[in-house]
Amino acid sequence: MKVDAGLFQVGLDGVPRLAARIEEDGFDGAVSAEVSSDPFLSLALAAEHTSRIDLLTSIAVAFSRNPMTTACVAHDLNAYSKGRLILGLGSQVEAHITRRFNMPWSKPAARMREYVLAMRAIWDCWYEGIKLDFRGKFYQHTLMTPLFTPPDTSQGPPRVYLAAVGPLMTEVAAEVANGLIVHLFTTERYFREVTLPAVERGLARSGKSREDFEIMGPVFARLTDDEQIFADQCTSLRRQIAFYASTPAYRGVLERHGWEDLQAELNRMAKLDQWEEMGDRISDEMLDEFSLTTSAEALAENVHARYGEMFDRLMDRFEIADRDLHREQVAKLRAL
Repeated sequence: MKVDAGLFQVGLDGVPRLAARIEEDGFDGAVSAEVSSDPFLSLALAAEHTSRIDLLTSIAVAFSRNPMTTACVAHDLNAYSKGRLILGLGSQVEAHITRRFNMPWSKPAARMREYVLAMRAIWDCWYEGIKLDFRGKFYQHTLMTPLFTPPDTSQGPPRVYLAAVGPLMTEVAAEVANGLIVHLFTTERYFREVTLPAVERGLARSGKSREDFEIMGPVFARLTDDEQIFADQCTSLRRQIAFYASTPAYRGVLERHGWEDLQAELNRMAKLDQWEEMGDRISDEMLDEFSLTTSAEALAENVHARYGEMFDRLMDRFEIADRDLHREQVAKLRAL
């Protein structure tokens, strides 16, 4: 199992040191996210200060850009890092695309499928010399002159992962991408009953096997070693679950467990900016479905027992204060 760590909560000036530490501590990848900063700038710094680990965007917002701009920056980072980029893309939700980014929104799964195919057509033009003539419903790319073709094509195209919650986007990921980024707002039951069958349908359409496709998943672990830390983790996680549960697009996860009535209530509270109070609506049962309770010493064993058959790589969100113990658990997970 591969284990990645985040380049989060540090400014650009802190990325070189953190990226080097992630590599030193034995992780397989460093992950950036498009939350309050650009996801690509930090990976450029990480590429400069590492030599082995993968560099992932989890995620970059696809629909705030067009396929050409994303293909360009992904090419540059992949070439500079000697083939270590994994371009993780997500659709975001309609309100952010239309109101925050002022970009078009329609049929997100169909649009994302075409987006990836358009990028691949652009890369085929650069790397294989195939004339660019992509004509889709949402995107058209038909012009590429030598001046705008990147000179360094030795690394080929980057790997592309897609983030998904619903079955349609999951099928698209399995059909046209190299991997799936499972959303934080996913339970084991939802993954097994909804996500995995959708992956199998998408793979069947593309003719790929499961071995050709990587699934990256989130793992929230609440550590029992310190009572106060455990309580703080529970409070933080309740609020994060409530935030995602308030989003109509993620209602399907709640429905799978019979919790759909909670979605409307949380959505109403979110519109009133009652973010802290929303966490109080998350029950212990829900907390257990979205996270794992374990001691730090037994973390690798318990994570693998619950998620080992589900994910090929996972995102480290393990708040282990002891660095040596943290490194030890990561090493155990990677060996399992």
